Amino acid sequence: MEQVSRVWFTPQQKVELWERWKACDYANARKAEQQRSSFRRPSLRYFIAVVALALMLPAPVATAAAETAAPSESVTVTGSRREFHDFSRTLATPTKVTGKIARWERRICPIVVGQNPHYAAFIAQHLKYVALAAGAPVNTEASCTPNIDIVFTTTPQDLLNTVSRDDQHYLGYFSSVAEKSALATVTRPIQAWYATESTDIRGRRHLDTGRSIVGGTAVQNFNGLTGPMGDTAASAGSALTDMAPFFYTTGNHTSDGVHTGFSHVLIVIDSSKLAGQDIVPLADYISMLALSQINAPDACLNLPSIVNTMARSCDHSAEALTMFDLAYLQALYQITADRNIRAQRSEIGDLMTDRLEKLK
Repeated sequence: MEQVSRVWFTPQQKVELWERWKACDYANARKAEQQRSSFRRPSLRYFIAVVALALMLPAPVATAAAETAAPSESVTVTGSRREFHDFSRTLATPTKVTGKIARWERRICPIVVGQNPHYAAFIAQHLKYVALAAGAPVNTEASCTPNIDIVFTTTPQDLLNTVSRDDQHYLGYFSSVAEKSALATVTRPIQAWYATESTDIRGRRHLDTGRSIVGGTAVQNFNGLTGPMGDTAASAGSALTDMAPFFYTTGNHTSDGVHTGFSHVLIVIDSSKLAGQDIVPLADYISMLALSQINAPDACLNLPSIVNTMARSCDHSAEALTMFDLAYLQALYQITADRNIRAQRSEIGDLMTDRLEKLK
């Protein structure tokens, strides 16, 4: 039985990684600026934001950041327990098969294509250290197999048409040809697709998509068994024959022993619509998409958030990852993975409250 791998860093390693992150960020931004990239380099506001976020990290990391970053501003946290719970409920998305909130259980390995090497390195490194701050597992091997694809392209729909044809499992869960077609439609300048996998108490793991509609001959259930399928790729809009997945559970309705994680995340950025955008807010927004499945990416959240960047006429937009965003990510990667969605959302809200109340 394959075990889920996870990397934990010592306090000293976190200090070293944080220092390397800032050095890499700034060096790559300067090189990219010299190459006249279509995206702007980080400003002083970014390094102020780094210090603000450092206040929410473990003490050794926060100390290292404060010693070398730009002069900081005072940080004031506003919001109530109810607002934190509303914030988490708006963000958290239940998966289709288990109804649980997915997160990374495998170590993340991002790759960025479609930008010059320095900005690609900036975004990939930035994501890794946001993941580190959140408590997500990070693959530090240089030759790791990518499981987060971040693609900049001027023809995003052509890319998704190719993904739909050749790598349909990257689209995420679908139960009909019509759902597959809808999933493969690009509707936003930055958009993410999540392939998830569920694991039961015996360690049986399988992709939540678990079906093939090419040729219309077979569909897989949770254990990888195949059976007849009554739909074909030509019968658009018809429901595929759904075989009930097999889960070995504890029998407890609150914590049933089944948990869901990401197996792959695809993020596509329409370069033609985002030319001239600051690179740091973009990298922060990408990090949120890569580490969590956002329920309503176009909605205006009730607290300041980088997610609000893409929301129209939103008064709570931000130019960088906020302490509310980081508190949400930290809570997401600390919750009990096998609890039901109601319990998970409540736990995220409580953990956010505990973290943010300490900063008041």
